[in-house]
Amino acid sequence: MKSREIREMTEEEILNSLEDQKEAMFNLRFQKASGQLEDGNAPRRVRRDVARLKTILREKQLAKEVAKKEGSNA
Repeated sequence: MKSREIREMTEEEILNSLEDQKEAMFNLRFQKASGQLEDGNAPRRVRRDVARLKTILREKQLAKEVAKKEGSNA
């Protein structure tokens, strides 16, 4: 998942995607433990996607707070 794609999402869509990625990470852990994991880089990609989603979600939240403060100061 690319940052550009995530930035175009709404906060709700980001949260849904975050839940999906966390579930995927959970499943990958089980696959690794049982020896069925074919792509050894998959957990790393999912972890990075989760970090990317959280980062962009926080950016959006901070932007809202700044806009709210500027609106109340005017």
